Amino acid sequence: MNKVQVEILGLSASPSSGGAYALLLKEVYGVRRLPIIIGSFEAQSIALEMEGIKPPRPLTHDLLKSIIDNLGASITEVIIDELKENTFYAKIKIEIATLTNEIDSRPSDAIALAVRAGAPLFVAEDVMRLAAFVPSSEEAEEYEADAEGLDKESKTPKKNIHETKLAQLQDQLREAIEKEDYERAAKIRDEINKLSGIQN
Repeated sequence: MNKVQVEILGLSASPSSGGAYALLLKEVYGVRRLPIIIGSFEAQSIALEMEGIKPPRPLTHDLLKSIIDNLGASITEVIIDELKENTFYAKIKIEIATLTNEIDSRPSDAIALAVRAGAPLFVAEDVMRLAAFVPSSEEAEEYEADAEGLDKESKTPKKNIHETKLAQLQDQLREAIEKEDYERAAKIRDEINKLSGIQN
């Protein structure tokens, strides 16, 4: 099977999908982007790990990763290998001793485990051909400018007028997670995403 290595480009609320989130994957050695709609729990799990925020007690994906580690196994890669009737399917490759096993998974769970294990993400070329898109040159420029913190017209550093509010929200998010108030944490995360959208 031909496969393409991808990385997580972004994660944002998807208002049209009833509380779901859009996870955007980007081809590592190319320009194609692959959007996947995932649930809020999985989105929160991925976001917390990517931001290095540790909840006081392990979430489900932390627990699974601990079990895999304690069995002496390791996650070697995750591959989104199928798209059937608008649903993505994934496999988690786990290695123990000299044996390699493939476990069927939803892409969101597989990616949540991959970010915890530092395992590479892949998408089958057939899936990329069917579901990926190439951003217009204007979108690509905007993304690059945002990544560099530059204003597209002036090419000067952006003034971050929302920095204080963003810092306050991030403190509130950590506090909500420490208190295990995940519903409040999700609302704060949405506010952070909205504020980040204003900045971008």
